[in-house]
Amino acid sequence: MDEKWDIIITNRRKLFDIDFKEMWRYRDLVFMYVKRDFVTFYKQTILGPIWYFIQPVFTTIMFMFVFGGIAGISTDGVPQAVFYMAGLLCWNYFADCFNRTSNTFSSNKGVFGKVYFPRLVVPLAGVISNLVKFGIQFFLFLCVYLYFVFQGTHFNINATIFLLPVYIIMLAAFGLGTGMLVSSLTIKYRDLNFLISFGIGLLMYATPVIYPLSVLKESHPEYLWLLLANPLTSILEAFKYAFTGVGMFSWTYLLYSFVVITVVFIWGLLVFNRVQRNFMDVI
Repeated sequence: MDEKWDIIITNRRKLFDIDFKEMWRYRDLVFMYVKRDFVTFYKQTILGPIWYFIQPVFTTIMFMFVFGGIAGISTDGVPQAVFYMAGLLCWNYFADCFNRTSNTFSSNKGVFGKVYFPRLVVPLAGVISNLVKFGIQFFLFLCVYLYFVFQGTHFNINATIFLLPVYIIMLAAFGLGTGMLVSSLTIKYRDLNFLISFGIGLLMYATPVIYPLSVLKESHPEYLWLLLANPLTSILEAFKYAFTGVGMFSWTYLLYSFVVITVVFIWGLLVFNRVQRNFMDVI
């Protein structure tokens, strides 16, 4: 009698052969990876989840002291705590998604070499666990925001705030796409790890996290196009504009960011899907 198999594991040959149904079947594994992230993060810590609040609070205080106090960089009338925390909130989510995804193969080679499951489970779980972290820090941002509201600060909150889920998805997709590209390339070229670690730190200063675009428009308008070419710029500016009414909101630049992020995400997904077939032979 012919045997019938529930699951058939094959080495896919086609570039666009991505089994999303298989990903859905392994949704329980995604949940287990997300749960593992929180368990390992809290393990042998005294403060536990409070660490999620400590990082943005101390970073914001440092920015207020260095960039707002010593350097005297303007925040366009927005309270410094709100301005810096809004930028850090978006930047940290992108950076966490990127960093978590960029070492997928190198940090999981022991598991990948022994057990079969869709390799996309690991970066997807990282994006979800970072989303939970984003939610916790977003709550902190709202507390700071409401504190200044009750103190009498007037924020021109507007309807673009309803685009917040779109901004989050774009940040996640960009971090996931670039991370999958880097993870696929660093299998052969380990030097890229050092280059990318250095580059991601510099990218934060090429993104309006600690300064508004108006500062660059006044001091060095000839370099403005460099920042606008960064897909993260329009997202961070739109996020700040939604809550404060200050900043740049442009459908044109948001559409540009959406197109660039979509291309990078699809490119990263295809490259990741191709490399995962034989990466154990290389690594």
